Amino acid sequence: MAATAVRYLRSVGAATTADRTPLEALPRPDLRAVRDGERLPVDPGEFRRVLGHFASGVTVVTARDADGPTGFACQSFASLSLDPPLVSFMVARTSTTWPRIARAGAFCVNILGAEQGPLCRAFAVSGADKFAGVAYEEAPATGSPLLDAVPAWIDCRVHAVHTGGDHLIVVGRVEALGAAEDAEPLLFHRGAFGRFSR
Repeated sequence: MAATAVRYLRSVGAATTADRTPLEALPRPDLRAVRDGERLPVDPGEFRRVLGHFASGVTVVTARDADGPTGFACQSFASLSLDPPLVSFMVARTSTTWPRIARAGAFCVNILGAEQGPLCRAFAVSGADKFAGVAYEEAPATGSPLLDAVPAWIDCRVHAVHTGGDHLIVVGRVEALGAAEDAEPLLFHRGAFGRFSR
């Protein structure tokens, strides 16, 4: 899937890590095969439990391809660079939404507000019509779905895609953005939604 994304990005003239001058590599770590009966260095359940202590905001990343609107709930979103203006999000390699976003070459990050937990849950479901009953308009630069009543949004074009284990790291170049005043964010912490209190 990563190779498909890179081929697509090259076909539309977007930068990929393969297009840049290679950096001098760090020394390779000593590698060895995992023997029968050996455990992973970190138990996946324990990994999720511990990392769940990190509170994050919640977003819905949306796009529009030839088949219509698409999107998924995403908490792994971050600001990346001010100059040029870049943001990033991570998506599982197994995602069925990501190939559609890659084809579109653009996306809108919809930052959810404190009352939008049900909207997040609707976009976290795989295989459903996530846009059923969801009002939206076109984001100004890319035409990606900008969901109604979100406190903030960032309209982007796909800038680069990197591999990261079982996920892809997607970098977007910001084309337009906006925010409402004094909106409370939706937070996610230890498997549950919460609010920010001052």
